[in-house]
Amino acid sequence: MLFSEILYQRPDLTQYETLFHQVTQQFSEAPNYPAAKAALEKLNQLRAEMAKNMKLAYIRHSIDTKDSFYREENDFWDQHAPIVDQIHNHFYKSLLSSSYLEQLEKDFPTTLFLYAQDQLRLLDDSVIALKQQENEGISQYTQLIASAELDFNGKKRTLSELSAFFTDPNREIRKSAQKLYDSFFVAHEEEFDEIYDRLVQLRHQQAEKLGFKNYVEYGDHLMNRWSYDRSQLQDFRQFILEKVVPINQKLYQRQADRLGLEALLHYDLPLVYPDGNPRPQSQGEALIQKAQAMYQELSDETGDFFDLMAQQKFMDLASRSGKQSGGYCEFIDGIQMPFIFANFNGTSDDVDVLTHETGHAFQSYLSRWIKEPELVFPTSDTAEIHSMSMEFLTWPWMENFFGTDSRKYQFAHLSSALQFLPYGALVDHFQEEVYLHPEWTAHERKACWRELEHSYCPERNYQASEALERGIYWYRQGHIFEVPFYYIDYTLAQVCALQFWQRQIVENDPSTWQDYLAICRIGGSKTFLETVQLGHLASPFDQEKMSRLLTEVDDYLSHISEKELR
Repeated sequence: MLFSEILYQRPDLTQYETLFHQVTQQFSEAPNYPAAKAALEKLNQLRAEMAKNMKLAYIRHSIDTKDSFYREENDFWDQHAPIVDQIHNHFYKSLLSSSYLEQLEKDFPTTLFLYAQDQLRLLDDSVIALKQQENEGISQYTQLIASAELDFNGKKRTLSELSAFFTDPNREIRKSAQKLYDSFFVAHEEEFDEIYDRLVQLRHQQAEKLGFKNYVEYGDHLMNRWSYDRSQLQDFRQFILEKVVPINQKLYQRQADRLGLEALLHYDLPLVYPDGNPRPQSQGEALIQKAQAMYQELSDETGDFFDLMAQQKFMDLASRSGKQSGGYCEFIDGIQMPFIFANFNGTSDDVDVLTHETGHAFQSYLSRWIKEPELVFPTSDTAEIHSMSMEFLTWPWMENFFGTDSRKYQFAHLSSALQFLPYGALVDHFQEEVYLHPEWTAHERKACWRELEHSYCPERNYQASEALERGIYWYRQGHIFEVPFYYIDYTLAQVCALQFWQRQIVENDPSTWQDYLAICRIGGSKTFLETVQLGHLASPFDQEKMSRLLTEVDDYLSHISEKELR
């Protein structure tokens, strides 16, 4: 079945609620354990079918936000998704109070019960209206971003298309592209501030109503942080400040020297090489064919999987007017296939996003044996290990995409992994401050962002941009609006992915791929730190081992001479 042939149908929620309550009652009143298990399996089927339609509506709306039918469906789900979640909460309550709980805990993953506990804390009737309004605000943000069409070099371009010029070797071109890009956010500055202020207030109210100290505490439950706490995240951020930021400053100094610049300004940062960053030699369908050949060579599992994705067109990768920004992967329950969404723009980002999202998709495909819809994908800290590691595990095939520039790509890619860590920590620290101070004005939030930028990303010199100097860069970071407290998970996963890089590229460890497969196959059936242990990886919170890892990455990059990068 092609993705385009999958039938979407808006469900009758009244009918669904009646049926769901009937089966939940069968589960609760089951005369024996086999009957309870049978009812649970039926509840899984019902939830999977509901999730399928919700995700189809989301995907098709994001592909074309101008499509009036799916825009209406998106509006429908903004209002009704919290109601569906509350219907499902009746199951979670019955699960945790089941007379067969001891037997259920032997047959089903512990994470199912942890997830149920979190869901019951995060939602009840008192906050449904607030949830609906929050969804509306998120949709308003994504549609505003998708609406951008800016004239550059005689052509209207989306934000993704315009960002392709950020790495132009001509300094005036990349400066102009950045200025035009920022102009969109300046033109809509009041609107972005209003959307975010409303989201902050709505989230703070939800946390208060549900008995949390603040939305920071709520957010950590929302992200299902089952094996570590906020204080460990704060220590990890501090570790990044102390250990990673100095390494990055050496990389930025090398970059300035390489570009022949006395100092890097903000519009110079994306350009790694004076003659331009490596670009994939193939575009569009030809790039997909190269990826298909790569995955066939990588393993039987990846080959079969990617062939299916390509044949059934479970990917939408081209950037175009009206398309939502960014990239993502969704697993479509019921169909048991993942879908990859991206915005290709002809830069090396196309290869990055394809390998990254394929990592997510491959993991969910291998985990399709799991019947509980909430456990096919693991928690985001774990999920990002699969995606970020796939970026490195495909390094041996980069010559297929970049030819003689593959070494330059690998140096830039590994450097960017280090350079991302402080930014990821910055986003988390910023959100923590914002939600600890929900009374802040828009001006105070921007001042906070810029102050934190000075610490985490001191290389950001905004002397050519009054708007960025005021602290509006974060408007472009959709996670801050859409999925609060997600972003730190990328940093946790990044240091795990760097360990796969270390084992595969530096140590040539033959067990690397099997360990990667092992953590992909378990989906969300284990916690983050349990998954890390299964993959024979060190915990991100083990600062001694992380220091050794960072030293190895630093040494690897330092031993690549500038002559090799010409």
